[in-house]
Amino acid sequence: MSAIPHVQPEPHDGNAPAEAPANQVLTRRNSDDHRRTRSFTIIGATSKGRTFRPSDWADRLCGVMSSFGSQRKMHYSPYVRPGCWITGEKCVFVDARLYDLEPLAYNFLMHFARDNDLKVDFEAIESES
Repeated sequence: MSAIPHVQPEPHDGNAPAEAPANQVLTRRNSDDHRRTRSFTIIGATSKGRTFRPSDWADRLCGVMSSFGSQRKMHYSPYVRPGCWITGEKCVFVDARLYDLEPLAYNFLMHFARDNDLKVDFEAIESES
């Protein structure tokens, strides 16, 4: 017997959009219909220009993605690193290779930026010739 109660999904009427589960993997498709993941930077300013709080948000977010080594020291992931943006705001650099290793972690970071209305700077994609 499970400790999690079983909940029947509510019937979907045709007028309201169906909600996607919170852990659903985001997919971005281009005209060629294949997924492209890109490195991006979450900048510690909202779309309205306000500074995101608390002031240590970048360290906390990177701490979620960190690991503890054999010497009991925290090591940031090589794919998610805190930093400082060109204009001085704190930021988090996310490497696209994270998606190959753990797509839910990559999407968690994308959702974090979206849910908190933070600016995101995507790495430019080189054109394929």
